[in-house]
Amino acid sequence: MSDVTDSPDSLNVIALLGAESTGKTALAQALAGRLARDTGLSVAWVPEVLREWCEREGRTPRPDEQAGIAQAQAARIEAAAAAHDLVVADTTPLMTAAYSEFLFDDRSLHAMAADFQRRCAATLLTALDLPWVADGLQRDGAHVRAPVDRLVRGLLLAHGLSWSVVHGTGEARLEAALDALSPWLRTLPAPRAGLFTRLRQREAAQPAWRWACEDCDDPQCEHALRAAGGRPRN
Repeated sequence: MSDVTDSPDSLNVIALLGAESTGKTALAQALAGRLARDTGLSVAWVPEVLREWCEREGRTPRPDEQAGIAQAQAARIEAAAAAHDLVVADTTPLMTAAYSEFLFDDRSLHAMAADFQRRCAATLLTALDLPWVADGLQRDGAHVRAPVDRLVRGLLLAHGLSWSVVHGTGEARLEAALDALSPWLRTLPAPRAGLFTRLRQREAAQPAWRWACEDCDDPQCEHALRAAGGRPRN
């Protein structure tokens, strides 16, 4: 699934969501660089506010500090969108909302986070197919990735928001993201449209899409399909 919004408050924002250590930052940077280079558009990469917060404070946030972090993330994305043709956001308030529920059983950020996510032009969810890597205060361990992934998917589904799951390692992960974004990207005016032409040609060469199973929102289902050589897609 890929989410394209036509709301009057919509933003030309590609939002990356995903549990810890699933490559959001690397993919966001790579995607922003590729889009800027190949399209000639002004593209901004917006980093994660939480990372900067933890580094500055030397700890993780308390429950009462979560809302401020979510609002700061939204404000940073909006500011970048006002100044650039396209923004790639390394997380949105929806991830703060998911972790608030996971860590503190606090669902108070759900509505605000979903409203912001609806304004984003496209949503990519990074799959759990990368090895977990420690990264300071922000990461709890590989065991939290699957439950957080389920919470994120649950929030997206509950609020009628669509997304595309991105799998693969290295360049393959970037290409998977571009494949998922190609229908929307081709609608954008760009000084250089070479990337869009290549995406259109590659999409036309793909075999017809089909449902792999009725439970495609289950990460375990995706993992089984990948191991069997299939091409899981939402």
